Amino acid sequence: MLNNIGLPGLLLIAVVVLVLFGRGKISSLMGEVGKGITSFKKGISEGEKDQVDVAEIEDKDLPKHTDMGADPKTDVKTAKDKV
Repeated sequence: MLNNIGLPGLLLIAVVVLVLFGRGKISSLMGEVGKGITSFKKGISEGEKDQVDVAEIEDKDLPKHTDMGADPKTDVKTAKDKV
């Protein structure tokens, strides 16, 4: 049903909307839509920035293991001796 609207149908709908609501109301509505889109994009970019900041903080808090060839058995024994 909506596949057959075409350009003349869209123009008719636009004229009817313009007559019903008036030019001032439609322009203010479009301005509000533009502000909403802008604030949405700003919020998305701030959210991505916050996620990057949190990931950097988590990376800094992780302990760094310099001895990659440590023997797990001796590490367990020394940990038991300490307790």
